[in-house]
Amino acid sequence: VLQLVIPANRGGGWDSTGRALGRALVDIGAADSVRYEYKGGAAGAIGLDHFVHTTHGNPQALLVMGAVMLGGIITGKPPVALDRATPVARLTHEHNVVVVPAASPWRSMKDVMAQMARDPASVKWGGGSRGATEHIAAAMIARAIGLDAGRLSYIAFRGGGEATAAILSGLVGIGGSGCSEFAPHIASGRMRPLAVTAETRLPGLDVPTLKEQGLDVVVGNWRGVYGAPGLSGTQRQALTDQVIEATRSPVWADALQTNGWLPSLLTGPAFDQFVTGEFHRLRGVMSTIGLIG
Repeated sequence: VLQLVIPANRGGGWDSTGRALGRALVDIGAADSVRYEYKGGAAGAIGLDHFVHTTHGNPQALLVMGAVMLGGIITGKPPVALDRATPVARLTHEHNVVVVPAASPWRSMKDVMAQMARDPASVKWGGGSRGATEHIAAAMIARAIGLDAGRLSYIAFRGGGEATAAILSGLVGIGGSGCSEFAPHIASGRMRPLAVTAETRLPGLDVPTLKEQGLDVVVGNWRGVYGAPGLSGTQRQALTDQVIEATRSPVWADALQTNGWLPSLLTGPAFDQFVTGEFHRLRGVMSTIGLIG
């Protein structure tokens, strides 16, 4: 039985990534079944702590992680460091979409920026944990119009499902997340997309970029998996090989297409170096926009 820890509540991007990978690993015969464990909060730090303390030496355990976890570690004080676990693979990449509820009077980012300039507290942003890519994007937008990031009214949720519910109910007036999480609600007309955080418009989603609307803001999100602490080099390689094989399965290909994820497989020392580089890059961005001192 594969133990797969999802460090968020149900319904978000980490959930869909973990379940898609779990199905693919079963499909290739790497696991007979998968036990999914949800431990949300603190940008994944609670799940990371649980994973580190319950899986030591277990070659059949995986933790879903990504840019959001790195951001949360930088902005918070996690009980354990990410380097306690074993890097396995980066899996996917995607950009965020900024949305408002269908009934919102805001029709473009120009409307949102004008309201933020008039009364920053009246524009309540919703998204993942503090330090998540959507939090960074919101802070960069605030900074671009001359606002201190400390004046941004950002409400953090423990998972994409909770953030989605808050936007749909009007608890927050605007929110951001991966395109895959909001796609069904955009398609149904319950959410109105205002912008994407990509360099250029995304295929299948005719929504202007932030750059098109005068905001020099480009933010990407990626997701991957780590293995348990205490794995031998041979165990790490075997687990990595299983994940690589799973990403070549039809089940994983279907998940990529359904969710609009871009494949970005990276393993071994290159993945180790990537994560180290991402820590430095995100820390620099957060310092520049005032999210950390």
